Amino acid sequence: MKTNRPAKLSNERRLLGRREFLSTLSALGAASATGIWAPMLGGQRLWAENAPGPIAETTSGKVRGRTAGGVHSFKGIFYGAPTGGGNRFKVPAKREPWAGVVDALEYGSSAPQTRGSFAGDEDCLVLNVWSHGLGDGEKRPVMVWLHGGGFSSGSGSSVTYDGTNLCLGGDVVVVTINHRLNAFGATYLAELGGAEFSDSGCVGMLDVVAALEWVRDNIERFGGDPGNVLVFGESGGGRKVSVLLGMPAAKGLFHRAVIESGAVLRITEADDATRSAKALMTQLGLRSDQISELQQVAPERLLAASNAALAELTPRQRIVGTTAYTPVKDGRSIPDHPFDPVASEISADVPVMVGWNRTEETLFARGGQLDIDLDHSELEARITSRVGDAQTAHRVVRAYSRTHPEASPWDLYILIATDHPRGIYPRELAKRKAALGRAPAYVYRFDWEIDEVLRSAHALEIRFVFNNIDHAENRLFDMQASPEALALADKISAAWMAFARTGNPNTAGLPEWPAYSAESRKTMIFNNESRVVTDPESELRVIMEEVLGLG
Repeated sequence: MKTNRPAKLSNERRLLGRREFLSTLSALGAASATGIWAPMLGGQRLWAENAPGPIAETTSGKVRGRTAGGVHSFKGIFYGAPTGGGNRFKVPAKREPWAGVVDALEYGSSAPQTRGSFAGDEDCLVLNVWSHGLGDGEKRPVMVWLHGGGFSSGSGSSVTYDGTNLCLGGDVVVVTINHRLNAFGATYLAELGGAEFSDSGCVGMLDVVAALEWVRDNIERFGGDPGNVLVFGESGGGRKVSVLLGMPAAKGLFHRAVIESGAVLRITEADDATRSAKALMTQLGLRSDQISELQQVAPERLLAASNAALAELTPRQRIVGTTAYTPVKDGRSIPDHPFDPVASEISADVPVMVGWNRTEETLFARGGQLDIDLDHSELEARITSRVGDAQTAHRVVRAYSRTHPEASPWDLYILIATDHPRGIYPRELAKRKAALGRAPAYVYRFDWEIDEVLRSAHALEIRFVFNNIDHAENRLFDMQASPEALALADKISAAWMAFARTGNPNTAGLPEWPAYSAESRKTMIFNNESRVVTDPESELRVIMEEVLGLG
C-alpha cells in the first residue's frame, strides 16, 4: 500500500534537525519582542493577521503554531476550563470558545505540584500537538502520551516528549497533555459533599478522558485519525493508561494502549480515600461538611495540608505498587479495579503492550540508598522491609542468589526491588488481559544499560520510544548518541509506531514478537541484540507472584 510517509532520517540528519528545530524556535520566540502579536485571553496571545505559522481550527477556536523541519507543532492548547474555585474537585468543564486566532507557541501551565517548591496553576488543562501534515486529507495514527510522576507530579511539557522525531520517522501525530494531579485530581469527597462531588476521586483521570474527547473532536484537523488513537505512558503515565482501561467514559476514545513501567492491577478503595479526605479537612481546620471552603483554600496551602495528612495515615489494606493520590474505585467513574481479579471487560477489544526495565530500581536507589558495598545481612534487612517478614525475605534472596550466582548483594537488591512489583505486574496484567481472548497483549523487558550504576534504569526507555536520544532532560540521562543507542531507538520507536498503526508491534528490524499468553509467556528483550525469550527467569517470577499474592 502506498503511503506519504517521509523517509527515515539518518542519525546525522536527526541530530542536525534537532539543532535546527531549537534554533528556529529561538528565532520565532524573539519575534514576540517586535510586537507581532498582542496579549489576549488569559495569558495566550492573539496574532496579527500577517503573522507566520500554520493555523488549525478547533471546536473552541483557531490556533496558530510553528513549523520546523517539516513538522508543525502547537503547544498549550486549552482542552478544558480552569479547575480552580467552584470547579475544583469537579468533572472538567468545556473551555469557552475564543474569537480570532490564538497562538499556540509555548507550553501551558503544569498542574499545581511540589518539586522542591510549589509550582503550577489550576488553569492547567492544556495539550500539545505535533504533526507532519495539516489539512492534506491524510489520517495518521495518533499517539497520546501520558506523563510520569505517579499521580502527584510531572508535565507533558518535557523536552524528552518532543514529538518531532516520531512524526518524521513514522508519519504519526503526537499529543502530550497536562491534567490535574495530587490532591487536586484525587481528593474523594463523595461521602462528605454528596452527589455534586461524586466523581471527585477521579477528576484527574476524567481530565485525561476530556483530552481524549478533544482528540476525537479535533485531531482530524491536525492530520490525525480519531478512529486510530494510541494512549501510552511511563511510570505514572503507565498507571494512568492502566486505569483508563477500566473507565467506561474512556471506552471508544482510544484503540491501543502501551504501559511502560507502570502496570496497575488495583486502585484506592473508597473507604481509604474518605479517611484521607477527612484528614485533609482536619489539617486545614475545616469541618467535613465545609466543602465550599475547601474549594477556596490557596493551592499551596491545600497541597501542603494534603501531603501532611497522607503522611499520618496508613491504608487499611496495603496494595503493593500503589502511590499517593491513586484514583478511587468509586463505583461510577471507575466501577472496579482495572485488572483485579480479572482484566476489565470495558477495554477487552483494545490491544495492549506492557513492559518494564531490567533494573528499574537503580533510579530510586541512586540517592541515600546507593550502597554498592551492601553486605548480605543488609540485603536481607532491606528485602524484609519490602516484603513484610524475614522468612519470606530469606526465601526470596535465596532464590535470586541461585538464579544469579555471580551477583553481589547490591545486584540482588536491585533485581529483587525491581521485580517487587514493577517486573511482575506487567506479566500478570498481560496474562489477565490475554485470558479475555478478545485482543492481544505483548510483553517486553528493556535491558539496554546506560552505565554501570544506573544500568537499565526506570524511565530510560522513554528516550528510545520517542527516538530522542539527543534530548537531555537532565544530566542523569545525558548520554552520548552512540551508534548502538541510535540504532536501538530506531527499532523501539518503530515498534511503538507499528503498534499505534495496527495493534501489532512487529517490524522488520526486530525478531518475530508473539503475543503473550499464560502458556507461552513470550517476552521481547530489548538490547543492542534484541531477542524473544519464553518466560524469562520463570522461577523468580513464580516466587515473586506468591510474595505479591497473585497465585
